[in-house]
Amino acid sequence: MNIRTDKIAVFVARPSADAASHEFLQLHRTADEEIGGTWQTVRGTIEADETAVAAALRELREETALLPREFYRLGTVETFYDRGSDSIVHSIPFFALIDRGAKISLNQEHGEIRWVAEHETDAMFMWPSEKPLLREIRDELLRESACKGLLLIRP
Repeated sequence: MNIRTDKIAVFVARPSADAASHEFLQLHRTADEEIGGTWQTVRGTIEADETAVAAALRELREETALLPREFYRLGTVETFYDRGSDSIVHSIPFFALIDRGAKISLNQEHGEIRWVAEHETDAMFMWPSEKPLLREIRDELLRESACKGLLLIRP
């Protein structure tokens, strides 16, 4: 069995229409992509010459053409088993807060987008390993918290 540390995930949110809450972005993977037909967050692989932060910002730009208004690392690392590579994967998660009017341009990996209300994220995001990350974002980064300023990244 292998251990991989070259993966990132970027959760993206914007203020809701009434600005009382937030909505989370999901991308629908095209049928010919790995895990095609599923709704996902931005995910990718760190290239040999990149930091995790650089990879996260690159993947966000490549998959959505978005630039975050605020960008954070999470305090928790996502860990899961990938059967295809027989690997334990440690994926480094990030959070991007964008402006409500930000324009999204998808690359060839994705065919559609949808916005999930903050209170529906646990039901709408499919991977169990994402649930604690989403909770951390909702509790620590979308509200004022002791750690919020320390997790902020200024690219």
